[in-house]
Amino acid sequence: MMKYAVEVEDLTVTYNNIVALEDVNLRLYDGEFLAVMGPNGAGKTTLLRAILGMVKPVKGKIKVYGYNVFIEEEKVKHLIGYVPQKVTLSKAVRLTVEEVVLMGVLARKIPPRIPSERDVSTAMEALKIVGLEELWDRDFLELSGGQQRRVLIARALVSKPKLLLLDEPLTGIDVRSQAEIAAFLHELNRKHRVSILMVTHDINPVAEYVDRVALLFKKIHAIGKPEEVLREDVLSKVYGGRIRVFSYGRVCFAIIGDVHR
Repeated sequence: MMKYAVEVEDLTVTYNNIVALEDVNLRLYDGEFLAVMGPNGAGKTTLLRAILGMVKPVKGKIKVYGYNVFIEEEKVKHLIGYVPQKVTLSKAVRLTVEEVVLMGVLARKIPPRIPSERDVSTAMEALKIVGLEELWDRDFLELSGGQQRRVLIARALVSKPKLLLLDEPLTGIDVRSQAEIAAFLHELNRKHRVSILMVTHDINPVAEYVDRVALLFKKIHAIGKPEEVLREDVLSKVYGGRIRVFSYGRVCFAIIGDVHR
């Protein structure tokens, strides 16, 4: 029997009586790499926050590996690693890469949060997974955008989660870094068997790696293999008419004129 990493059932979320998500149904299989695609304002970040238990829905249920996220919070949080779209770090308090990654361990400890030798070793292992162990002593704010994003992924991986949630991890970084991170996520999913749910407004950097794509704009408008969803007639439901899709072998690429609907 197929095991689900995430089950979202009839999820509706509102902010000040404005609907952010409406009757969303979504399942992520254990070991799957799923991209949730949609324009700005589609509710993508709200979906992640709901899965994390940070947003209480008007109605609906969410389970992570069978645990109810709103009732069994402690069990759920140990299963999830989360990479937010933006991380605000004060320039007045400079942190090394080591210290940033260790945040992922210390956040789960009770005060006083003092890292053990094992914690430090686990942090180094996470950095090795993302290929940045040589930057251990570097100032985090001096790294490139792509390097910072990989360090934040290491911070999420340091607790060895079964599920990784990523909010627009490829936004604001150069094309080469996008390609490197996309390939790394593919390896993480296949080699380390980490289930991945990634939200994005641009599917192209990961189109060849994801198992399925879900098209979201407040509701799930389509879900399936990339070649099933990345079609002009399907994408136009959410993005409007300015859509072009090109195929290269079995990989589809979407050129979208308006991502701010």
